[in-house]
Amino acid sequence: MYRHFTESVEKVVKRASQIAREYGQDYVGTEHILLAIRHEGVGLGNKVLEDRGISAERLKDEIDKLVRKSLEDTWVFGRLPGTPHFRNVVANALEEAEQMKADKLRTEHLILALLKEDGSVACRALQNLGCDYATVRAEAAANTNGQVTEP
Repeated sequence: MYRHFTESVEKVVKRASQIAREYGQDYVGTEHILLAIRHEGVGLGNKVLEDRGISAERLKDEIDKLVRKSLEDTWVFGRLPGTPHFRNVVANALEEAEQMKADKLRTEHLILALLKEDGSVACRALQNLGCDYATVRAEAAANTNGQVTEP
């Protein structure tokens, strides 16, 4: 996919597209990325969710409550178009990885980018489930210390 993505992030992006299809949606949004991170069950991004007691079922329930029927403008990412929030999350995740001096984009960078994407379904779901950017960023920094956390 992209040379700067870990294998786990590539799986998450592909799974996000599948989840969007399962929802019967013709776009990939932040909520699909978040569900895919939890579904894949790998990386520090998933650990952050697990540590907070956020099961895949609980996360799906919260997202289902927040999903809106109206569609935003979309851009194409892979086979399904992605919302503007989706595009911003990928860009912000790359910035997070760079700031953390990571050699590749990892799931923890996606979680941090999701938390920064105010107004997105994933951001609201994470906040409703007790996650905040500062705490997750500190946890990610403490758990990586420059070490590879996923393939």
